[in-house]
Amino acid sequence: MLEDTCLARGGECGERLRAIDWVSNPLDPVEGWPLSLQAAVRIVLSSDFPMMIHWGPELITFYNDAYAPSLGRKHPGNLGRPALEWWAEMWDQLTPIFDKVLSGQSFFVENARYTPDRDGAQREAYFTHCHSPLWDDEGRIAGIFLVVTETTRQVVAEWDLLQANATLAQQNESLRESEARLRAVVSASSEVLYSMSADWTEMRQLTGGAFLADSRPANRTWFSDYIPEDEQPRVLAAIGQAISRKALFHLEHRVRRIDGSEGWTVSRAVPLLDERGEITEWFGTASDVTARREAEVALRRLNETLEHQVAERTSELILYRNIVESARFPICAYDTHQRVAAFNRAHAAEWLRVMGRPALRGEVLPDAFPPEQGALQRAFADRALAGEEFTVEADFGSPALEMPHWELDYAPVRDETGTILGAFHHARDVTARLKAEAELVQAQEALRQSQKMEAVGQLTGGVAHDFNNLLTIIRSSVDFLQRPGLSEERRGRYLHAVSETVERASKLTGQLLAFARRQALKPEVFEIGARLSGIADMLNTVTGTRIKVVVEVPERPCFVRADLSQFETALVNMAVNARDAMDGAGQLTLRLDSRSPLPPIRGHAGSDIPFAAVSVTDTGSGIPATQLAHVFEPFFTTKEVGKGTGLGLSQVFGFAKQSGGDVDVASEPGKGTTFTLYLPEVEALQPEARADTDSLLSPAGHGESVLLVEDNLEVGQFCTQTLEDLGYRTSWVTTAEEALERLGPNGDGFEAVFSDVVMPGMGGIELARRLREKLPGLPVVLTSGYSHVLAREDDHGFELLQKPYSAAQVGRALRRVIAPQGDGASGTAGLPQAG
Repeated sequence: MLEDTCLARGGECGERLRAIDWVSNPLDPVEGWPLSLQAAVRIVLSSDFPMMIHWGPELITFYNDAYAPSLGRKHPGNLGRPALEWWAEMWDQLTPIFDKVLSGQSFFVENARYTPDRDGAQREAYFTHCHSPLWDDEGRIAGIFLVVTETTRQVVAEWDLLQANATLAQQNESLRESEARLRAVVSASSEVLYSMSADWTEMRQLTGGAFLADSRPANRTWFSDYIPEDEQPRVLAAIGQAISRKALFHLEHRVRRIDGSEGWTVSRAVPLLDERGEITEWFGTASDVTARREAEVALRRLNETLEHQVAERTSELILYRNIVESARFPICAYDTHQRVAAFNRAHAAEWLRVMGRPALRGEVLPDAFPPEQGALQRAFADRALAGEEFTVEADFGSPALEMPHWELDYAPVRDETGTILGAFHHARDVTARLKAEAELVQAQEALRQSQKMEAVGQLTGGVAHDFNNLLTIIRSSVDFLQRPGLSEERRGRYLHAVSETVERASKLTGQLLAFARRQALKPEVFEIGARLSGIADMLNTVTGTRIKVVVEVPERPCFVRADLSQFETALVNMAVNARDAMDGAGQLTLRLDSRSPLPPIRGHAGSDIPFAAVSVTDTGSGIPATQLAHVFEPFFTTKEVGKGTGLGLSQVFGFAKQSGGDVDVASEPGKGTTFTLYLPEVEALQPEARADTDSLLSPAGHGESVLLVEDNLEVGQFCTQTLEDLGYRTSWVTTAEEALERLGPNGDGFEAVFSDVVMPGMGGIELARRLREKLPGLPVVLTSGYSHVLAREDDHGFELLQKPYSAAQVGRALRRVIAPQGDGASGTAGLPQAG
């Protein structure tokens, strides 16, 4: 029978209330309850927001399913029983509140501390709640209406955030510990935090709390996972607008919650820009506003049916007004002339705080603000009165007091015919949240800078260590060469040591450039299977007789475009690494798979275009999981001191990245390791017949006149002597401007220019371009040791010689450009051979 009463709904709580023997209860049978009590019970049992009612002299207690979780073991307990039976341990705290409300006043408190007994022990908890009086049918106060939200997690999170920020400010040197503490705070917070790639195609991380499902690691399907299909066009438009403006992304939209239902969120994200002003990443927060949206719907329905409720259900109207008054956010309604029609207590309190005077009904709202703020408020209200629902942000308040940053939701109020009667807005002070977002971005940026400096320190320390070793050999050898009476055998040995050490230093520089992806590559198209088979024979000499080298190559030819020398060096580096892992005995397998997709590697997205996958597999000891992520780092090595620089695998990594590919590693201790090099496949090209003439050229000159441009005095003096020893006539200048003056309008008898690239004032490339326009018949050879110049060798179109160079290399470079101007290959006969 109670299914037709006010207890008809309410899920579990409604079912338990219907099971109570109300005949023996102080409230008597349900059919005799006052209409005001029945209306209040209907609202509570129909709401998804936590609500409770105490009614009558004994304060009989009603609550809904949304309230039940906060009660712990008390639920269902004394449902339908006096309040004293519920809160005996807190009765001294609650009695003053109940007395105040039963006297006709409302009571609102935010983040109040209580010690309820919900699981057998009293524990500290925090609640934001509002108690309002309830009137019976005769207008007498007969009960208490309670709207409550437990804020324990929020209070604890805010306190932890304050503690973490204070520690971060005091201990900059402990940035890593501060970041860990910040993560702990974020995990406890009710806010959702996320980061996005620059174009929003990849969600890199989302910490959703109890609102959204967490997303780790990078997620490229986040849009369809979280955004309902009919909401996607609006979200896409807002994202596109934020990207094009490089400005704040802000939108309130529907979202799929962690429990599978749809809710509402306010999402904000700020872009991080690099030194060029380009977006590198987005950091954002999202707030769960589902409850607020539901309250707005209830308020809108109240406004739409206000006249009917006044006429038919006066008691329910009073109850709804109490619900609006209990809202924690300021609400203000105004008519079509923007005169204030109504506002709740939260609005009155906030207005007094930021304006310094009470809010007044009947005043024109824009006129109550300072002029500039009033104009903005008038524009917002006009939009709402025109029928638009929207959310904006702005600073409002008295400049003499404080001007918080507000998030405001505007909406029109319509009657049953759709006519707009006025508008209202909700206001939320988001100043603290924006400050927390800014502090989070600063902490993330500080961490990235710290990581960069740590990497630079590791790199420079390793370079200094290896170069100091090489310089020690050179310095010692030179000291011995300066001793009188040194035998020719020992002199030759020391000269050989110097030459070999210079080659090792040049190789170390090449490995550094490969890791930095700035090496001077000379890409060409070649069939990778044939090269792999050819390299296998060479690897037999590298690995030794106790290691069996197996090659698995498909019959279908596979072509790539890369630097062949660097490709072979990468294979040798991987083979040497495998040899050491097998302690000189085992099997090394080289395998080629064509038309393979590029898988996601180390957090980077993969690709579906065809790649050639060259894998090098050993049967060695394997790599521990703790070291697997570090094998491509410069100077990282597990070998003994003096057995490798730790740059071999860094060269493989740099070569792969600079060639448009990548390298991956898989290993299991005791079962071996597989390195896989991915290079993009290309179509086969007909090889051009080109003779290698370098071996036929003599470095010696015929007395040709060469203009040397070099700003370093020691290098300039040495190079001048070298060219003269090779048979060239030289003139030396230290700047490009001086070179142009020396050459004059027609070259002044010079047959070639040999110039450094990086010099004060005009650089060597700019000098060469001017000479190409002014004296197109005068050849130019450039030289540089800077990585950014070498990596762009193809850009300028001039002969480029990499430092350090030998006498033979500079001589042959000049012969290559001078010979076509003179007697062709005649310089290869009858001349002394150098270097």
